[in-house]
Amino acid sequence: MNVIGIVGWKNSGKTTLAAALIRELSNRGLTVSSIKHAHHMVDVDQPGTDSYKHRDAGAREVILAGGQRFAIMHELRGAEEPTLDELLARLGPCDWVVVEGFKTRPHPKIEVHRRESSRTPLYKEDASIIAVAADYAAEFSGPVFDLNDVAAIADFILSRDLS
Repeated sequence: MNVIGIVGWKNSGKTTLAAALIRELSNRGLTVSSIKHAHHMVDVDQPGTDSYKHRDAGAREVILAGGQRFAIMHELRGAEEPTLDELLARLGPCDWVVVEGFKTRPHPKIEVHRRESSRTPLYKEDASIIAVAADYAAEFSGPVFDLNDVAAIADFILSRDLS
């Protein structure tokens, strides 16, 4: 399974780049899945819905299935947050997985960094960052892409064996 991470500090444009990269790879005929890490409480199910009532009653996993999609909600109930490897193992077969977040994990990553950021670029401390997408000429030892040049970023990751 080919995995590419998109990392950066808050409000750097990670989600914008991840979505654009997913669209670009999909438009090239590849099957793409994604994993998004959130540091805050996240809930895709709302109080009052049947699936919420099932979770609230104590179900560990609830599958909400319909004619166009299904979602699995898994309650940790005090267990440790799953690792990236554990989450990857739950995905169905695909050509690429775009991972947004999980910036401390050692998978191949592209950092999104902006000139106006007051935060030190992650690539200065993270050897698993293989490229930078920025709105300026970042002083990175590897490839630096214009943040908006999604085609070039896609070409770069497809040219590498990132599995």
